[in-house]
Amino acid sequence: MDKYTALKKYFGYTQFRSGQEKIIDCILSGKDVLAVMPTGAGKSLCFQIPALISEGTTIVISPLISLMSDQISALKENGIFAETINSAMNKAQSERVFKKAISGKYKLLYVSPERLNTPDFQLIIKNLKVPFVCVDEAHCVSHWGQDYRSSYLEIADFIASFQKRPVVAAFTATATGLVREDICRLLSLREPEITVTGFDRKNLFFEVQRPADKFTALRKCLDAHSGKSSIVYCATRKTVDEVCFRLRSLGYSASRYHAGLTADERSNNRELFVRDKVSIMVATNAFGMGIDKSDVSLVVHYNMPSDIESYYQEAGRAGRDGSQADCVLFYSHEDIKIQEYFINNPTDNENITEKEAELFRKRRKNMLRCMEAYCTSGMCLRNTILRYFGEHVFGDCGNCSVCSGVKQYTDITVDSQKALSACARAKGLCSKDELIAVLHGDSFARKDLKEIKTFGAMSDREPEFIEKVIDSLIESGFMRLSINESKNTVCNTEKARKILFDGMRLQMEYYGEVFPSAGKNKVRQERPDPVLFSILKELRKDIASRLSIPALAVFTDSVLREMSAKKPMTIEEMKKISGMSDKKIEKYAPLFLKRLNSYIKK
Repeated sequence: MDKYTALKKYFGYTQFRSGQEKIIDCILSGKDVLAVMPTGAGKSLCFQIPALISEGTTIVISPLISLMSDQISALKENGIFAETINSAMNKAQSERVFKKAISGKYKLLYVSPERLNTPDFQLIIKNLKVPFVCVDEAHCVSHWGQDYRSSYLEIADFIASFQKRPVVAAFTATATGLVREDICRLLSLREPEITVTGFDRKNLFFEVQRPADKFTALRKCLDAHSGKSSIVYCATRKTVDEVCFRLRSLGYSASRYHAGLTADERSNNRELFVRDKVSIMVATNAFGMGIDKSDVSLVVHYNMPSDIESYYQEAGRAGRDGSQADCVLFYSHEDIKIQEYFINNPTDNENITEKEAELFRKRRKNMLRCMEAYCTSGMCLRNTILRYFGEHVFGDCGNCSVCSGVKQYTDITVDSQKALSACARAKGLCSKDELIAVLHGDSFARKDLKEIKTFGAMSDREPEFIEKVIDSLIESGFMRLSINESKNTVCNTEKARKILFDGMRLQMEYYGEVFPSAGKNKVRQERPDPVLFSILKELRKDIASRLSIPALAVFTDSVLREMSAKKPMTIEEMKKISGMSDKKIEKYAPLFLKRLNSYIKK
């Protein structure tokens, strides 16, 4: 089996993303690799494809049980034999895995660094053919990385214990030049091919705010992403508890995560978020590498982090499926004091000398200054991040709050009247997506909504512009977003009368190009049917709950969006959806086709 066959058969794709093929070819040719790939760039495929092609069992070293479990669930759903050995397993479970591993059943065996040099794991290794070892989250080996773990220092000894040394491939999403040097040295990589595919995440919009009231600002962000997955990072456990409590008391679907909770509560809360049973996770940075959820549309930093590496790693959990997503940071001078306290009172440097600790503090304070500069300099936010990681940048990015164009205002009075009129005629019984479909005149709009007088009233506008108008009306208090368990609906407030009947005019602030008109000759591309997308997400949620697996192990959001846009009616049409592996066609396609057919008949 070659790499292209494996890509299509097991993952449902027909071509590699940028950088993937080069890394795969290096590993297959027997060369060590250090790959720095931004979150969402598909680094897992870079070691999973060689593992499937190579003879024997690939060892994947990963820092967190939750991260390993999610990846293994996804692999099994694609028909790949993979398993983990971790501290959460009882003796009987471990022995079953040992026996199957020794028999050569697994193509990938995931293990935490703490287990590498234990006698039982060493026994397995002596009976296995290991073509190569993958070190995931490799920045953890460096003191200068944002997630340093002393157990990663044992990896070099583990690799040296092989009679025939395997190929070693190290992967990370964020690493400065200093961290990359540490990774190569501390993992004893041999003349590695160092590949940096670039740090730029073009689908992420970066914004820094200095709100007078952070919680009010947070609500505005969350309301603009209603019904979508969001993460809110806070600097302290106390802030996490307070923010989560206030959100819940107002009816938001929120949970929390920090090291002060019991292991069971952390695990349960994480599962609720990963399986789409709650849409908002409020957390400290303890909610980190173990998150394998690609449909996060918003990451808010309630407090400024200590360094750009941590910030970019955490913000990068948004938009991993390639969809547009927002990364918003709330900045205040008080945040600097909090981070300085953490730097001066470290909890994870017990194995270093006082001289090394002083160097560490000095380095961390310099990193904090860089983070502060990001928040206050007024320079392009994206370019500030890219320069930090050593990338050369030219010109403004056009996709951050600083340089996405000169701030302008456009009169949206007539558009607002149309939107408010449609909302009134819908009698508060439609969601924001449904209201957009009505105003745009989409054929997939709900039948009863097609009959209202304002159906298609904004057909000359792009859906993105219509959404901006509705968001502006919500933020200005002319519309209200009602949040409940079954549906998030929009309705007019009393204030709407001022625009509808009293002659009040309204302007909308925007940056750069606004999307006012679809244009007479513009060919409309298929866009996802939001109602069908919600129906397919609900089906995915039911399947995942029944099988006790993460929802995204069934299908990612990008697969469901393409499905809701193209509306496949047969197995052959379903096979053309990107991300449809052979196993998922066999296992899930009939269920989704049944739901698609039912929806289209209605």
